[in-house]
Amino acid sequence: MATVIRFARHGTKKKPFYKIVVQDHRSPRDGKFIEKVGSYDPSNNDAISLQRERFEYWVSTGAQLSDAVRKRTKGVLKQWGLGGETPAAEATAAPVAKKKTAKAPAKEA
Repeated sequence: MATVIRFARHGTKKKPFYKIVVQDHRSPRDGKFIEKVGSYDPSNNDAISLQRERFEYWVSTGAQLSDAVRKRTKGVLKQWGLGGETPAAEATAAPVAKKKTAKAPAKEA
């Protein structure tokens, strides 16, 4: 089962609060989740709390971080000595070669 660590939105209208959860990648955003590993409150100076042991466990088992979670937890991961990047993210960050395309000759007006 491919798992992903992402946000699940809670709270009221215009006052969001997010749980950081581990889910199957096919589950909807606010659907059934496997485990809650933290929370994010954007109204409280972007306060993030994570359970370090559980977060590292899921990353070590191959759970991918969503783009939003990776962006918001970068500072916390640097404090933990992970450099803001997870081992799974480093493995998928392979360089992409650009394709060369032949340019068509310019038409004269």
